[in-house]
Amino acid sequence: MRRMRVLLVEDEPKTVSFIRKALLAEGLAVDVAGDGEAALAMVATTPFDALVLDIMLPGRDGLSVLRALRERRNATPVLLLSARGEVGERVDGLNAGADDYLAKPFVLAELIARVRALGRRRGETSPVLLRVADLTLDTVTRQARRGGVAIELSTREYRLLQHFLRSPGRVCSRMELLEAVWDYSFDPGTNVVDVYVGRLREKIDARHEPKLLQTVRGCGYVLRPPS
Repeated sequence: MRRMRVLLVEDEPKTVSFIRKALLAEGLAVDVAGDGEAALAMVATTPFDALVLDIMLPGRDGLSVLRALRERRNATPVLLLSARGEVGERVDGLNAGADDYLAKPFVLAELIARVRALGRRRGETSPVLLRVADLTLDTVTRQARRGGVAIELSTREYRLLQHFLRSPGRVCSRMELLEAVWDYSFDPGTNVVDVYVGRLREKIDARHEPKLLQTVRGCGYVLRPPS
């Protein structure tokens, strides 16, 4: 199998060293960029499976790099790193198109797990535009629309809708959704799936016909195309 290839964008030599060694030890191929402009140049010429992108970079910061990638319709999954971990910064990063966020200091095992999760998601990025009836989702810009009207989605709602749109007409169990959207390999014993499906249904179905997101009692949920 082809090795997963990661671009690490970080300017602090010690941080670069221990992240790079950890990823290499896991069998991943790792390239390093020390600033935002170098990262954009490398992404333009090399297909990466994931980016580990520090926000605090010399010159062009990580959020600016991320916005530039998404404006260029580059859908490579991005894990943002930040020394601050403030809620507002996390929100800015996710709104700019980040797939995940990790505050420093972090445990290497968690970073590796998150990078691998992004790599699995990378294999699911095509096609760019997903559609069922008049509901669409652009997986690069992360823009959802129903009947041409834009729908604002949180990160979890986006991942949930993406999963449904990749499996139209197929019943998705709660456990499947926990694994695909929350990266859980166990049932946490909460109703988090039902809560988020309810939020998503309110956004994509409440003011539209036909109703697409349906409950299959005792089994899960299905995004059913109109017959």
